[in-house]
Amino acid sequence: MEQDLVETDKRGKRNLSIDSTLQWSQWQLLDSILPTGGFAHSFGLEAAIQARLVSGPDDLKTFIIHLLENTGSLLLPFVYSTTTDPTLENWQKLDRILDATLTNEVGRKASVSQGSSLMRVAASVFTEVPSFKSMRDVSIGSGVVSFHHAPVFGLICGLVGMDSGTSQRAYMFMTMRDVISAATRLNLVGPLGAAVLQHQIAPVAEAMSKKWMDRPVEDACQTAPLLDTVQGCHGYLFSRLFCS
Repeated sequence: MEQDLVETDKRGKRNLSIDSTLQWSQWQLLDSILPTGGFAHSFGLEAAIQARLVSGPDDLKTFIIHLLENTGSLLLPFVYSTTTDPTLENWQKLDRILDATLTNEVGRKASVSQGSSLMRVAASVFTEVPSFKSMRDVSIGSGVVSFHHAPVFGLICGLVGMDSGTSQRAYMFMTMRDVISAATRLNLVGPLGAAVLQHQIAPVAEAMSKKWMDRPVEDACQTAPLLDTVQGCHGYLFSRLFCS
């Protein structure tokens, strides 16, 4: 009896050690220092400023809220579906569906750029999960996948052991973080004001996450088509700081 208790305690400590290691990987996935190119994109904010849709802090807050709603309705279903089923076949299928769903070329290129970078980083960094490298090697040059960001992110979250709820909140957090960072570099808000704004919008982001969480890809939709249209005009800007 005593020996069984000792074995159970050893297994518990081993599982705790594995869980703790996974947490470090999960935190690194959300670290802004991860070189995925997210800060090269403004999610259409730069084009919205030049179109005079955003001209101050109040407009910025409204823009971010609509962006989060659009992200939740359109992209969370892809994050959810790949997190819960992180297989090569499911990822490739969802990548093709998203490629056919995205309606503007600027947004599509940004998604592919960030997703390709994220998959490359995952294959190089998370070497304890050999599936990353094998999936990437099989897919590169095959023309089967475009490496869109949302399915790649969900795939990585699923393979590093992140649950679907956390992965979807993480995706919303990264979107909010990156667009507020872009607003800082576009001089719409200062660094301290950006931190305050992020804290103020966090409850809205949580509400958006709960609203659109755990939905199948068949429910994916646009809720703010104007933002999508504005982002599509980014390539026509005479001068620009961001890629999208």
